[in-house]
Amino acid sequence: MSPDGANGERHVIVIGGGFAGVGCARRLDGRDGVRLTLVDRNNYHQFQPLLYQVATSQLAPSDIVYSLRKLFRDSRNVDVKLAQIASLDPATHSVTTTDGERLEGDVLVLAAGSQPNFFHTPGAEEHAFPLYCLDDAQRLRSRVLAVFEEADRDVDLIAKGALNFVIVGGGPTGVELAGALADLIHQTMAGEYHDLPVTSAQIHIVDLGHTLLGPFSDEAHDYVAKVLSRKGVQMHLGVAVTEVGPGHVTLADGTVIRTRCVVWGGGIMAPPLAGASGLPRGRGGRIDVESDLTVDGAPGIYAVGDVANIPAPDGGAQPQLGSVALQSGAWAADNILADAAGKPRKSFHYHDKGIMAMIGRGAAIAEVGEHRHELHGVIAFSAWLGVHASLMSGVRNRVDAFITWGSDYFTSRRGPQILDRADAAQIDWQDDSEPEAVAAP
Repeated sequence: MSPDGANGERHVIVIGGGFAGVGCARRLDGRDGVRLTLVDRNNYHQFQPLLYQVATSQLAPSDIVYSLRKLFRDSRNVDVKLAQIASLDPATHSVTTTDGERLEGDVLVLAAGSQPNFFHTPGAEEHAFPLYCLDDAQRLRSRVLAVFEEADRDVDLIAKGALNFVIVGGGPTGVELAGALADLIHQTMAGEYHDLPVTSAQIHIVDLGHTLLGPFSDEAHDYVAKVLSRKGVQMHLGVAVTEVGPGHVTLADGTVIRTRCVVWGGGIMAPPLAGASGLPRGRGGRIDVESDLTVDGAPGIYAVGDVANIPAPDGGAQPQLGSVALQSGAWAADNILADAAGKPRKSFHYHDKGIMAMIGRGAAIAEVGEHRHELHGVIAFSAWLGVHASLMSGVRNRVDAFITWGSDYFTSRRGPQILDRADAAQIDWQDDSEPEAVAAP
């Protein structure tokens, strides 16, 4: 117990300012008998589902982030700390930051999110662009714009794959990015790069599964495939990526695609903190939790959101979704309050609002409600806007995002096409020696 705990006030330390961490902190905000410290390596909360829109110049970075301090500026019991956690000790409910500061509480809530899982694919970590944080989105945006600029200066680079884009992963991230990128290419090349024919750009999406958006219905699979095909996206399904080089991607069927822009949406895993915790872990390196979100054998420790394997009614684990993270964070807070009041903790029950994905301008797929009522097109697009806006933190972000989304839907204008990451934009066109057989020029 910490000194504060001895005095009757329970000190809760929340690691991570994503959906799960913010959900927990907001539920405990203003509660008597609770003091909360929210620790994150960034001073902002990011709306991860819209990272692809930053990467494709639909939204500005400021549209999808919100200051954590501003979020809790009127709180009397929530303290925000900018720090990165180096280690934690479950026995003492303490964490140590990379600059040596030690924080000790009565309860630890681990909401540290996730990181890309490259599945040991040769070259993927070195040469692919993940899309899991704001910095990733800005780097990818700069690379996308950089290859356009390079091809505009030297059209011979098109033969070296300058305008080939490869997306690894056919889940929501990959599908939404493919649709948005197709729209960006059409609008950008038609309106701003007049010497580059639209047909010189190619988008390839690769997935080991035989359908895109696997959890959706067969009808949805067909709809998504038709929309992306109409946008010119080439699909490579039922095949794995075996190598990512500096200038090419190799598939298991022998296909080689020349490219200077590979986006990795092929899966996520727990961050290093999960492994350093010494707590029991399961699939994806995530921390295994009980139905009440506590960790077996570690009193006073909760794990929520993407860092945790949260039990689902079917015996598996809940999906890594923003809505699951937000609800699990709030649920952990309720159980913390129950503990303090001497009441029993309750098993987590996820209120499933459905699954949905945007597939480009005006095209979307949604399965909503308990019986998964399926929506397509403009109606699904509207549902997508509503659900995502309701999850966003901060009224200003919601208003700005709706204005931008509306402008993008009814006009052909794009957001800030800014090449601001020199490291991501720098390309050495001589650094690749791909195999001889090249299937896509």
